Amino acid sequence: MSRPVSALNPAATPMEAPVPRRPLLRTSLPGPLAAELIQRSNASVSPSYTRDHPLVAERALGLWITDPDGNEFLDFSAGIAVTSTGHCHPKVVAAITEQANKLLHMSGTDFYYPVQGRLAARLVAMQPVRGESCRIYFGNSGAEANEAALKLARWATKRSQFIAFFDSFHGRTMGALSLTASRVRQREGFGPFLPVTHAIYPDPYRMGQRATDLAFEHLALLFRTTVNPQEVAAIFVEPIQGEGGYVVPPADFLPRLRALCDEHGILLVFDEVQAGMGRTGKMYAWEHSGVKPDILTLAKGIASGMPLSATIASEKLMAWKPGAHASTFGGNPVACAAAHATLDLLEGGLVEQSASVGAFLLNLLRERLGAHPNVGDIRGMGLMIGVELVTDRATKARAISLRNDLVMHAFHHHGLIILGCGQNTIRLCPGLVCTEDEATVCVDILEASLRHFTGG
Repeated sequence: MSRPVSALNPAATPMEAPVPRRPLLRTSLPGPLAAELIQRSNASVSPSYTRDHPLVAERALGLWITDPDGNEFLDFSAGIAVTSTGHCHPKVVAAITEQANKLLHMSGTDFYYPVQGRLAARLVAMQPVRGESCRIYFGNSGAEANEAALKLARWATKRSQFIAFFDSFHGRTMGALSLTASRVRQREGFGPFLPVTHAIYPDPYRMGQRATDLAFEHLALLFRTTVNPQEVAAIFVEPIQGEGGYVVPPADFLPRLRALCDEHGILLVFDEVQAGMGRTGKMYAWEHSGVKPDILTLAKGIASGMPLSATIASEKLMAWKPGAHASTFGGNPVACAAAHATLDLLEGGLVEQSASVGAFLLNLLRERLGAHPNVGDIRGMGLMIGVELVTDRATKARAISLRNDLVMHAFHHHGLIILGCGQNTIRLCPGLVCTEDEATVCVDILEASLRHFTGG
């Protein structure tokens, strides 16, 4: 008997089950069929892929993934915060299928098609940037969105320099990589880069109550010794750092950064590739601060797994001429159709669900894990939550190996898919269809895995 499908959580039943669904491991991991597929892939795919988990995803629904051997996993990674409406949400799949039967591709660089124009108008109506009106540039990925923002900032200001932050991640293409300062491995061997100066990002857990002051003292030092603010086209910042550790800055950081940019005529670019589209319990992460950017970049959760990104700026800023920037595949019809369905679901309750279930998960983590001697900090907004592990709470020494071991133990022994971020943080970023039951199962597994390695 098939399970009825909920509008918000396609894997849920209309009545609460007596026992919440849990991962089911039928084989050791990887199983024989998965192992064969992994071997075949490793023989032909670029070795630059990290592939931390020996997971072969054959099919998925909601927060649940099944591999070729029939093992069932609880996914709290969402394809790196991408499947915002859960895996294969029926409304998203229906929109993709309908559009695929009508038009797969007709490059928006040179032609028009209805679904792209409607999506652009819909995003413009939200007005997520400063100015009376705005325009949308469509690409395929977060890196492309940030590349477009780099070019637009230079074009609009006629300035050449940029500022970004340590531990930031903005992509791996050359311009975006110039902004990125997350890991040496991502940059080594690829220089020289664009002229980007990196500043300290305020981390309240690591830097204390003066985190914002310390960050601005460092910016002042840079302006005095390294880069003239009158030559800076834009400052790129993640309202919540993603790859850098799911770091939530102090409440005064973004307002002060806005004021600094206005003082020197610098454009403020918010990279919401990971934090946007309902992830933090609001449609856009900047809404928590009330600070609007000049340019906003989006990707990941905007189309529930289809390749799509958006660079958004005011009509005054985005006044570059035809041919200045374009993409053959950007704003593909099928991806745009998926984005419409995604926005319908986000506006129909998933943003609120992200806020409520995220608050439940954050409180449960603090209640169950907060006093553990190897848990230093539990932080986040909505369903963008980080658990930072330490070897000693007093010194805050980073428990890097414990983080890595726990991630793999939770997967191999309990069927929970999670990812690390920063040096020693676990990120929890499930699809926004996540329920309180699924959040509880996740915490059960984290607690068991932590106990396995620490005995506490």
